[in-house]
Amino acid sequence: ALGLMLAACGGSSSETQATEGAAANRLEAIKERGYLEVATEPYFSPFEFIDPERSGDDMYVGADIELARYIADKLGVECRIIPLDFATVLSSITEGKYDMAISALAYTPARAEAMELSDGYFYSTEETLYGLLIREDLADQVKTTSDIKDLSVVVQSGSLQEVFANEQLPEGCAELRYVSATTDGFLMVQEGKVDCCITAVEPAELYIKANPDCGMIMAPGIEFTVDEELEGTRIGIRKGETELLDEVNSILAEVVESGIYEEWYEEYSELAASLGV
Repeated sequence: ALGLMLAACGGSSSETQATEGAAANRLEAIKERGYLEVATEPYFSPFEFIDPERSGDDMYVGADIELARYIADKLGVECRIIPLDFATVLSSITEGKYDMAISALAYTPARAEAMELSDGYFYSTEETLYGLLIREDLADQVKTTSDIKDLSVVVQSGSLQEVFANEQLPEGCAELRYVSATTDGFLMVQEGKVDCCITAVEPAELYIKANPDCGMIMAPGIEFTVDEELEGTRIGIRKGETELLDEVNSILAEVVESGIYEEWYEEYSELAASLGV
């Protein structure tokens, strides 16, 4: 089903391209055409995921989806969600196919060079932001990142976790594998196809809570570090579209001050748990 959706959403429409060609910048183009195209990878609850009990655009739910619709409403336009795998979410923004990426993006230096990154709009309350998901039977074996040297590891392609795998495993790992969606990584660990998954802590704990018989835990004492100044979930926008970036940052300031994103996060954490995703 995702393949069909991706095929249907492979590029900007001729209408969009024509509008962009006539407008002075992307912000102006969005307002002239009357809709905002938001790229997302809809398999990372509670930020963005699919509710199978809904249909059409309504099936895309999550805190980030609410944010996308909030931004569109502030701009006075319709919101169109574009479901893609994560690597394509990133490339679609650098290539200018869609207006913005709202997909639980973390800051990375490479990403900041490739696209405009907004101010942070969500900061985890977890003491450890990124850790290692393992099967319970490996708990006695995995105590430090050095213990991963003989194990297979999976990460989401193009993610900050991929950076951790390449830079924060002192002795490397036996095998590094890639998936397009973090939940696919969770399933690979659960099914014994790999030994562990480097992941953001909150989504992993949410998955474990929703699937109590999955046989997985977060490895105690293992964490991956990120510079405090670079923390916070961001929105990605094509390089040079500073008018749109400024408008988005203004809207995000309202969102952060009001605390509404945290309310969405709690709401969709509960929904994700009820759906087992």
